Amino acid sequence: MPKRRKVGNLLALAVLSALVQRPMHPYEIATALRAWGKDQDMEIKWGSFYTVIRNLDRHGLIAAVESVRAGRRPERTVYRITDAGRAELVDWARELVSTPESEQSRFRAGLSVLAALHPDEATALLRRRLELLDELIRAGRAALAEHLRQVPRLFLVESEYDLAVQEAEAAWVRDLLAAFTSGDFPGLDQWRAFHETGELPAELTDVAERSRRTE
Repeated sequence: MPKRRKVGNLLALAVLSALVQRPMHPYEIATALRAWGKDQDMEIKWGSFYTVIRNLDRHGLIAAVESVRAGRRPERTVYRITDAGRAELVDWARELVSTPESEQSRFRAGLSVLAALHPDEATALLRRRLELLDELIRAGRAALAEHLRQVPRLFLVESEYDLAVQEAEAAWVRDLLAAFTSGDFPGLDQWRAFHETGELPAELTDVAERSRRTE
């Protein structure tokens, strides 16, 4: 189970990862995080950005160093990461890297109600998904190869992970489609009959009831 943290918003992790490099004021932090694509690595709600900064400061994970003013711009507070903040960053990274956690996806939600679709429509939709996945994979491979020429692999492992997940999903969808096409998918005839007659066959009703009882 994930550890309960003083500031549990993943945006706090991103802020700590920025400040571990050097002290910055909030605008610099946000600019750096966007430039590094951190909003692609984790869910970032920018509307809570300044609340996260205040909470990190309140809990002693970051500390104000100075206030600076450039021209007519408003005064800005520069923050540094504290020893407690460094410890939190390392501990949080250890947890995220070492501990698998169930992450629900929209695709999984769709698969959970796949029976609502006619088998022929489900097949067509999955083929379309596979086409899009293949396009993403081709683009991802090309982008990764290009970035590796300029950026150390250490800073691209999350992109490698995304690509590996997409490739695994594409392989699984391809296998599922093969089972649909060949007719080897268990219960395919009953599934088709349900959509053609409007009545759920007894075999599927029994299976659904048993699966609910074992969850």
